[in-house]
Amino acid sequence: MIFSFKRQQGFTLITLVLILGLIGFFTLLTLKIVPIYLDHGKVSSALTALKQMPDIQSKSEAEIRESLAKRFNINYVYDVTKDDIKIIKHGSYLKVDIEYETVVKLAGNLSALAEFHDSIEVGQE
Repeated sequence: MIFSFKRQQGFTLITLVLILGLIGFFTLLTLKIVPIYLDHGKVSSALTALKQMPDIQSKSEAEIRESLAKRFNINYVYDVTKDDIKIIKHGSYLKVDIEYETVVKLAGNLSALAEFHDSIEVGQE
């Protein structure tokens, strides 16, 4: 009698569970982290729009903060607080600095922290 041994091919149940677990983990990670960077893009575009405003150097600090707050409100940006915005004015020089961080809970006691720092400078010192 001649036996023909065939090699088994295919996934085992354990391999299938591991692959589905990895796919699920990276999907969860993507769904939690991508919105953070989308919001950061909105903050950057608000700063760029602020820089392109005519006569921005002549505006007061309260007017600049109000303009940023309106832009953040329209774009649903809630991660930036008024304490995260620093405005420096010297004559015709203006610097707006936004430094904030966002913490997103992933699962259980696992969280992701993202720190952002953006600034614009207009005029000369």
